[in-house]
Amino acid sequence: MLLQQQQQQENSDQGNISISLSDIHHHESLVRAFYNHKAQAMNEYFNDFQGFCSDLNESESKKARRESTSGSIASQSDFQGVSSDLEEKLTSGVVANAPIASESNDFKQIRTKKGVASASIASETNVSDGGAVAASGGQNRRLWVKNRSKEWWELCNHPDFPEDEFRRAFRMSKATFEIICNELDSAVTKKDTMLRLAIPVRQRVAVCIWRLATGEPLRLVSKRFGLGISTCHKLVLEVCSAIKTVLMPKFLQWPDEIKLKEVKDEFESISGIPNVGGSMYTTHVPIIAPKISVAAYYNKRHTERNQKTSYSITVQGVVDTKGVFTDVCIGWPGSMSDDQILEKSALHQRADRGLLKDVWIVGNSGYPLMDWVLVPYTHQNLTWTQHAFNEKIGEVQSVAKEAFKRLKARWSCLQKRTEVKLQDLPVVLGACCVLHNICEMRNEKMEDSEMNFDLFDDEMVAENCVKSITAMQARDHIAHNLLHHNFAGTTLL
Repeated sequence: MLLQQQQQQENSDQGNISISLSDIHHHESLVRAFYNHKAQAMNEYFNDFQGFCSDLNESESKKARRESTSGSIASQSDFQGVSSDLEEKLTSGVVANAPIASESNDFKQIRTKKGVASASIASETNVSDGGAVAASGGQNRRLWVKNRSKEWWELCNHPDFPEDEFRRAFRMSKATFEIICNELDSAVTKKDTMLRLAIPVRQRVAVCIWRLATGEPLRLVSKRFGLGISTCHKLVLEVCSAIKTVLMPKFLQWPDEIKLKEVKDEFESISGIPNVGGSMYTTHVPIIAPKISVAAYYNKRHTERNQKTSYSITVQGVVDTKGVFTDVCIGWPGSMSDDQILEKSALHQRADRGLLKDVWIVGNSGYPLMDWVLVPYTHQNLTWTQHAFNEKIGEVQSVAKEAFKRLKARWSCLQKRTEVKLQDLPVVLGACCVLHNICEMRNEKMEDSEMNFDLFDDEMVAENCVKSITAMQARDHIAHNLLHHNFAGTTLL
């Protein structure tokens, strides 16, 4: 019995094994059939894709041959019309977000001046936002033209734009602005290119003047005039350089003998002091911390007053009775004192050559008393005569201080730290002084709201306040004459 049961168990196990093997062979055949089906489908898809690409390449080659044939017989008049139309579209940004198709649009072919046809604009090419596609030298080149609004400038440039609003925006009248544009026309004019129209002279000058007048960052200048930020920065420097080259020799120069005599007479009528040829003052223009020579531009007095680290560059100027600059010295670091800057200036060199004989330049207590520099008494326990002299010197000195106040009020970029690089700053500051002179000569008035700021430049008594015994005696003689000839003020009497 046991043997029969064991044999039956073995037969049952063999039957189960045979059933399992048959199941495996069945599943294997199903998987193989599924794989063959997928492989055949992929091969069919790949063959279809290759056929589609071949048809597309053949179609594009036919279009290129057809356009090349058409371009070879295009006339010169067609080239000019198409070129101007393309240039207008690229400049105005009309082509933004629009696909350019060679079959549906007018033929656009650009040829070089030698008459050799270059490649046409690529067909079925989408232009991204603010972009345009141009062809040159047989290769497609993408030209990016951002669509910017020039509405504000076009409004200001319109003849009907109100005079008051124009003066408020540019700190000068339309007539003065027109004079400046005419003077700078030959220096700043640019020629039109194949794909772009040159920026007009009036807009170039306006970008510079508005930037100087408002002190606004370049990104806001860009929005106002519809130009790129880098373009605005380049225009400001170019126009300032042209002002220095063209206008400075005409509007900022030391007076000749006849003009100098008129200045002396005008100052004497104000103060009673004879032979005063100008009033001198030095101001500081804040700057961003420079990358080199940081300590030299560190302004200790402004740092203490503002309670934050300050750096500056200096502007020394001499003005006549009308507040017009006759001499400027720009660019010395803010850590230097007034007398140190004076020693470095061209004015001091002019005096050393003997060109300032019988001329007084009136300064404040920050300058030393010299044979040609007249300053107030600075010691304690002054006499009435010395007090009276200081009062008259103060009247002359206020002419220069008020001129610098109008300079900074008119050109607000001088009141705050500027984005201009340190090496370019003297040219910009010089342009501000020249434009100030033009406005002063044409009696351009400043509004009271524009003058509402403090001109802060601490006066530090010069270390060596007297450098000439002869000048000290001359100052005492002038003070005596002022008191005894009724020119002195009566404040202390």
